[in-house]
Amino acid sequence: MGLIPYDSFRHLDRVRRELDRYFPEDWSLLKGFPERQYLNVDVHETETEIVATCDIPGLEKKEDVTIDVDGNRLEISGSINRTSETKDEQFHRQERFAGRFHRSIGLPSAVSPEGVTASYRNGVLEVRMPKQKGDAKRKIDIQFH
Repeated sequence: MGLIPYDSFRHLDRVRRELDRYFPEDWSLLKGFPERQYLNVDVHETETEIVATCDIPGLEKKEDVTIDVDGNRLEISGSINRTSETKDEQFHRQERFAGRFHRSIGLPSAVSPEGVTASYRNGVLEVRMPKQKGDAKRKIDIQFH
């Protein structure tokens, strides 16, 4: 298994970057297709729980992210807002992400939505889910530090 998950559209991002490199910014066939933004998630388990860790730099408040647990599926979604004002013509490179994100992850076993905790510190979201069989669904409240 590779270290980077397979993405069938990754080559389009590379083509877009190459076109941007050789042609003026206002001329790109792929300008209508923004670069795809992913949440990279690590999932591991202990005897009693499943832990998901995700890098989401730029969140400012807990209302910017939603976490849903449903059986053996974890869904993380939200938005990152950048409020700094800089004139567009002064940008030399803009790589930091701003906008909406969504990721749905299959878990190795069913978890109980009761007792799920989430914390966000230094740009890293950690979701701890106790193992248990069940089909309940519940929104998770995040503790910001």
